[in-house]
Amino acid sequence: WEARYGYSRAIVAGEACYVAGTTDAGPDGQSAHPGDPAGQARAVLAIIGAALAEAGFSLADVVRTRMYVTDASHVAAVGAVHGEVFADVRPAATAIVVAGLIHPSLLVEIEVDAVRAI
Repeated sequence: WEARYGYSRAIVAGEACYVAGTTDAGPDGQSAHPGDPAGQARAVLAIIGAALAEAGFSLADVVRTRMYVTDASHVAAVGAVHGEVFADVRPAATAIVVAGLIHPSLLVEIEVDAVRAI
């Protein structure tokens, strides 16, 4: 996706890292967990965790998250996964209901901002 659309998964600027909107889409553009918003959220946060690690950050450095869901009924499941992953971090968070994502099987997209602890 990154090369095809000309963006970076994560960009470091000083002591901050910005992770682009992330889904669990495979190379075919479809969700690895179709119909499962919690499964998609877990996979997305694992991908984000790996991107942060590659940039020298961790999920513990996350200060803000934005969770995009395609149906308001998915907010509870996605929020529960967010709560599990960030229970000790407690970043500022926003959940947004959108009309759709890049493929109909994608129910969840998450982006994060992280700041290295000084």
